[in-house]
Amino acid sequence: MKSNILSALMITSYATLNTTAIADETITLDPIVIGADFREKKLSQTSNSVTLISEGEIYDKASKSFVETLASTPNVNFSSGASKAKYIQIRGIGERSQFETPVNPSVGIIVDGIDSSNTTLGMSMFDVKQIEVLKGPQGTTFGANAMAGMVVVESNEPSKKTQGHIEATVGDYNTKAVGVAVGGTLLEDKLLGRFSIYKNTSDGYMKNSYLDRKDTQNIDELSIKQQLRWLVSDEHTIDFNYSHTNVDNGYDAFTFDNSRVSLADEPGKDTQKTNAFAIKSTNDFNKFQAITKLSYSNSDMTYSFDEDWANEDYYPGENWKGSDEYIRNKEYVDFDLRLISNESNRIFNGATDWTIGTYYKNYQESLERNRLYVDLYDNNTVYNTEYDGDYKTENKAIYGQLDTHLNEKVTFITGLRVENVESDYTDSNATDISTDETLLGARIGLNYAINNTDLYYMSISRGYKPGGVNSSSEIPDAAREFKTETLWNIDIGANNSYLDNTLLSRLNLFYGKRKDQQVKSSYVQNPNDPDTSFDEYFTNAAKGTYYGLEAQLSYHMTESLYVYGSLGLLKSKFDEYTDPNPDATDVNGRAPAQSPEYQHNIGLNYFINDDWTFKANMEGKASYYFSNRHNEKAKSSTIGNASLEYIYKGLSTSFWIRNITDEKTEVRGFGSFGNNPANGWETELYTQSGAPRTIGITLSYDF
Repeated sequence: MKSNILSALMITSYATLNTTAIADETITLDPIVIGADFREKKLSQTSNSVTLISEGEIYDKASKSFVETLASTPNVNFSSGASKAKYIQIRGIGERSQFETPVNPSVGIIVDGIDSSNTTLGMSMFDVKQIEVLKGPQGTTFGANAMAGMVVVESNEPSKKTQGHIEATVGDYNTKAVGVAVGGTLLEDKLLGRFSIYKNTSDGYMKNSYLDRKDTQNIDELSIKQQLRWLVSDEHTIDFNYSHTNVDNGYDAFTFDNSRVSLADEPGKDTQKTNAFAIKSTNDFNKFQAITKLSYSNSDMTYSFDEDWANEDYYPGENWKGSDEYIRNKEYVDFDLRLISNESNRIFNGATDWTIGTYYKNYQESLERNRLYVDLYDNNTVYNTEYDGDYKTENKAIYGQLDTHLNEKVTFITGLRVENVESDYTDSNATDISTDETLLGARIGLNYAINNTDLYYMSISRGYKPGGVNSSSEIPDAAREFKTETLWNIDIGANNSYLDNTLLSRLNLFYGKRKDQQVKSSYVQNPNDPDTSFDEYFTNAAKGTYYGLEAQLSYHMTESLYVYGSLGLLKSKFDEYTDPNPDATDVNGRAPAQSPEYQHNIGLNYFINDDWTFKANMEGKASYYFSNRHNEKAKSSTIGNASLEYIYKGLSTSFWIRNITDEKTEVRGFGSFGNNPANGWETELYTQSGAPRTIGITLSYDF
């Protein structure tokens, strides 16, 4: 029994640091790899601040969304303002919402080779093998969409042996989910395949008292994935991935008293329908590998909401009602060709591995906005504002990296990426703006590997985020465009193993300087009046600074007890910033929005016996500013979670509870404007609440 428990303990360590296994009664590192760099590496040998979320931990978070799962890692935060969280920030850098203005992401997301950076709503964690969260600029490897970091999601791959997984979840708030995945050999020694389907529904956490409904913030999501692997020869494989996502969620989140009881008469929608595919060819030519990737994605999205948050009966003095709708289509085409040297083809006297590649991306986004305003005091006069815009970008890049082995333990890394970005923006306000700029990403690093488990590293990297166009016609002409942002970042870290590999640690210190820092702000017109309106825009702060650390630790204390923890510390501020709005809040010296000074995650897995496992953890974060426009802040929070899992052969039953103490959290906030006629349109803070306490059970079967 002890051997089984210890083996299970080793599997759980996937969730935080390195994967482990038993050999000759000692714990040795398993060759689980990080695939986000040019070359696959063991996690212990990765010279980057990276958190690996494994399949075991993903399964244990069955009731959480994709973005919220990422936020359990150090210095990763999120914001919602929708049916659920779908915007990610790393080290305080990242988008918080999207309305009219096109957005270039600060945090890139790649799912099975498909760029999903702007389409996170429908992302499912079902049948996912691992998630890699890389922090800091990834400009050399990924380019313009990874200034703050990159998230790489890998689904389970096809295998020669027939394998399958069936999973079902039920919980309170009418939560139901079911998924099936199956794969194996389709043609002997030639073609492998895997197929998965996952359906997830819930009434959501809001109650609409006016409509007498409990499902106006509902979740209704369908995800389908299909993978094929063609074994062309011993040296050549071709992988094909297809995914279909259909999300039909409701949106009814904001109330005057910040409760979960809505008064809206026209709840909104938050929908996404995506079809995407990726083709990857890997060909080994003995001296080097040629890897070719092509991906395509097309998404139709609708985001709408009740703008007045109420109804005609709410208050006799209310003199308006309104709704707002954003209908988008987003289309990506990506192509990447890279050559990666094998060990037999190193250059510079056999000391240097090399990588060289070229990249092309075409991204198009179209928007149709419909805003309805009804003046109840003026014979119900209807004002319907229609707006449309088109945004196109074309990226072309060349890149390369040299890994020079100065000796058996020391490696010197140099990388460079040159990327040209051409953008065109037109809209129904007669705006026509084109830009053309060449951007530079770079990396210099030094690794010192004492052995297979202990690595010390330092790197200097340069990331960039292209400038863009503000769509609102209400802002000054001088503020219609904003400039490219650049970021210089230093990482110093250590990956270590102690006590016969039972204690594993990763520590990373970082420091960054931002130039022409892109800042989202807004004009608020008539803030204490029923005619309140927002005009959002991006502008540039001259300078910004951040520094902090990311630490992860796991310890197999006994054969039955495994403990782990992570800590993120972040100190970030605006060094120089002048908002083009003369009435804007002065934020010089203040932290940017979504930058909590600390985040932590502490947990344990206790193996009661061969069959039963108890798991518990606490996730917490400090308070942080909701916006760069005002000084309203989210409250600090600590959430406890627990589960009890029973395993018998291939059958697993997990009883889980999230947010045990039912702590109220805030996942989006708006301040310094009035929307409530009952208090005379006084300005106040309005927040969207996070998930309350939820309870459920997940059953799964592996064969």
